[in-house]
Amino acid sequence: MTSYRDKPWLAQLNEAQRAPVQPPPSVLHAFRAAVRSAPGRTALAYFDGRLSYAETDALSDGIAAHLAARGFARGDRAAVMLQNTPHFVLAVLGVWKAGGVVVPVNPMYKSGEMRHILDDAEVTAVICADRTWDAFLRALAAGTPSVRIALTAQEAGLQTRDDERVLRGQLPQAPSTGSGAGGTRSGPREGADDLLAVARTAGRIRAVPPDPELTADDVALISYTSGTSGTPKGATNTHGNITYIAERQRTGLGLPEGATYFALAPLFHITGLVSELAAALVNAGTLALAYRFEAGVVLDAFLEHRPAYTVGPATAYMALMAHPDASRDHFASFVAMYSGGAPLPPALVETFRADFGPYLHNGYGLTECTAPCASVPPGREAPVDKVSGALAVGVPGPDTVIRIIDENGADLPFGEPGEIAVRGPQVVPGYWRRPEATAAALPDGELRTGDIGFMDTDGWLYVVDRKKDMINASGFKVWPREVEDVLYTHPAVREAAVVGVPDPYRGESVKAYVSLRPGASAEPAELSAFCKERLAAYKYPRTVVILAELPKTTSGKILRRELRHRA
Repeated sequence: MTSYRDKPWLAQLNEAQRAPVQPPPSVLHAFRAAVRSAPGRTALAYFDGRLSYAETDALSDGIAAHLAARGFARGDRAAVMLQNTPHFVLAVLGVWKAGGVVVPVNPMYKSGEMRHILDDAEVTAVICADRTWDAFLRALAAGTPSVRIALTAQEAGLQTRDDERVLRGQLPQAPSTGSGAGGTRSGPREGADDLLAVARTAGRIRAVPPDPELTADDVALISYTSGTSGTPKGATNTHGNITYIAERQRTGLGLPEGATYFALAPLFHITGLVSELAAALVNAGTLALAYRFEAGVVLDAFLEHRPAYTVGPATAYMALMAHPDASRDHFASFVAMYSGGAPLPPALVETFRADFGPYLHNGYGLTECTAPCASVPPGREAPVDKVSGALAVGVPGPDTVIRIIDENGADLPFGEPGEIAVRGPQVVPGYWRRPEATAAALPDGELRTGDIGFMDTDGWLYVVDRKKDMINASGFKVWPREVEDVLYTHPAVREAAVVGVPDPYRGESVKAYVSLRPGASAEPAELSAFCKERLAAYKYPRTVVILAELPKTTSGKILRRELRHRA
């Protein structure tokens, strides 16, 4: 009898995707190799601004020199709280060059959320936007004993299109103290140094620290989970975790060396940092950046930079599709487009392909497995399960074993739903200073994801839902994803989220929240009846609420917990 350890999914992979890989010890090793081989190639493109590999190397050297001069030592933690800008990349490289650990932070976090991270990671350096520093982080850092260094960035710098982008709400307003790709745009903040000023001068006036000689086992990131299941914990992504994924992506996608990658997912999220930033550097490619997601600006950037690859949540693709200017030409340059971080409805895949051309490849992963642990290989299309209607999230790689297990950790048969467990070189060694949480989530190094799914006999993985999101209606299990996928087939529905609400008769009943496509109309009763025709009686939503927008994280995940609270 075939078992998960027999890896039936290998038949879905081509020779290049199955071949062994030898990742570099760290992204820093790959970056330095690119500097040597292609110093003049554009590493970072930001609107009309460009930084070559040589320039990026010199600027990040300056940041490393400044950090070292201020006493930042190997293993110290630096919180990087920036949008998708060159400043983020320079900061990350500078921290790694100084031997430190990057703690990527969502720029939308407020004081209480940031305090937990500063305290838990015992952060030594803070690197953020000047607006964030002025708003609350200066006061917060002053009250955090471990923080000794602060750098701020004016994120409209390193490009010259401020007037147009500010009017569109895309970039922060910059003081008019100079312009151009070389302008810093603002002076130093009280208690902090300016990131670009430091980058340009520190390497000349201070010694660049010696090569930290990073290894694959050294911690590269402390990536805090979103906190959907409690207080955020810091997953310790190693340099080896990151370069394994990046190298698998380089060899598996078949993109040419130097290809352009577009940062659709935020770089502070594990998907963006690994599958966009690290993947681009490992391939000596160009990373195109556009501050933060705004559909019209992203479409303009696609035409300007002509990227070959991007990855983002389904909600981003929904917004791009809904934009009135979107055309097939906007997507004509792409060799591969991937979706991750949020469920991808089958109807979206087909509509996107029909209207714009590319096939959206699904993917699945968690912070604890350093972005993807399963994805749809290039040249393949994800099957749809005939019973549930779920779209497969992909297949594991050749070095990964995914099992479907019961409550006792025993294998379940193919086709039977249970908890998804992952073992492979991308799985983190544990949580930062949380031995009990590590033991619970990673017994013997195998990640217990908390997600429910099943695998077919060909190795395709299907994710049903989170264990905690399951709805118990009259003793029957209802997985929100199944109801949401039906709602997405309605022509008026743009976004959908389903939650369970207390019901005195059934225990719980199904409630749906939806937003509608621009110009479309539908009544709640119509949407409820639409589902009733297509689902068992206990599954269809008794109540439908139409909202202008569904609440989301900045990485594009719809916040079911907020909707449950609202319900």
